[in-house]
Amino acid sequence: MPQKAKAQFETSRDSVVQLFGVIMTADSLVGIPAVSIMVKGQNRGTISNNQGVFSIVVLKGDEVEFTHVSYKSKVVRIPKNLEGNQYSVVQLMVADTIYLPATILKPRPTPEQFARDFVNTKVPDDEYEIARKNTSAAKRRILMRTTPGDGGEATRMQLNKVANRAVYQGQTPPQNIFNPAAWAEFIQAWKRGDFKNKN
Repeated sequence: MPQKAKAQFETSRDSVVQLFGVIMTADSLVGIPAVSIMVKGQNRGTISNNQGVFSIVVLKGDEVEFTHVSYKSKVVRIPKNLEGNQYSVVQLMVADTIYLPATILKPRPTPEQFARDFVNTKVPDDEYEIARKNTSAAKRRILMRTTPGDGGEATRMQLNKVANRAVYQGQTPPQNIFNPAAWAEFIQAWKRGDFKNKN
């Protein structure tokens, strides 16, 4: 290994620090579990175990932030002139008190007010109601007319045409002119206006 590369390797290896320690409450010195320990400016971190003990690899000069949902955050800077490659911390954290806005309690409404509000409340559609509306006959007809077929559907239609031509090869294919069910569907479609000019 060349001297310059070796010197760079030794310098970077010398700047790596094993940070370890315990995180405790400031008032009762009890270990705090699940504290997030993050190196600021990087996507590296760890969490403390159920006794508040942690260990993470950092570089000299890094800032390490300790955060927990119910404690005030703390930031620790690793000294740049640290001798050796280990640094231990006993981090004390203070409980963070959050004051919520005042809640206003009102008396129950009268039965008449409750009945009026209950009847006039607009309930949004749930998944079942949306599905019921989307599967109604009118909605299906609209969707059939407006939704283009995908590749699989176009392929199936083409293969069905080829299969029908093969089945009726050499003869006239049957027509639905004498089918009473087809006439009933035709009359219903006529009444609905399916054949009206849309322009």
